Amino acid sequence: QVQLVESGGGLVQPGGSLRLSCAASGSIFTINRMGWYRQAPGKQRELVAKITSGGTTNYADSVKGRFTISRDNAKNTVYLQMNSLKPEETAVYYCNAEVVIMSGSGRPTYYDYWGQGTQVTVSS
Repeated sequence: QVQLVESGGGLVQPGGSLRLSCAASGSIFTINRMGWYRQAPGKQRELVAKITSGGTTNYADSVKGRFTISRDNAKNTVYLQMNSLKPEETAVYYCNAEVVIMSGSGRPTYYDYWGQGTQVTVSS
């Protein structure tokens, strides 16, 4: 089994910063893409940012220039540095990862995992 554990959420004032972390653990051979999504009350879950194992990043237009995604492959951890936060970015932020698990026969199998979510509240 694989677990994704997020941390770093909380309450921050508009214009403030937060850094989210997500650590993956378990029977992991390797992790391909890792990413962050968010879901505000009454809205659909949306992509915030994602990063490949090689470091290629992709951001939602609304966060470009303010958020930075990074990862530490040795620690199976992905980070999201969020600056200049806005009240409308209040949401539950979820970590996502495509994990490769090697079977006993040596065959790789790909799984999509989600973290439990961490609340980010932007309010004065």
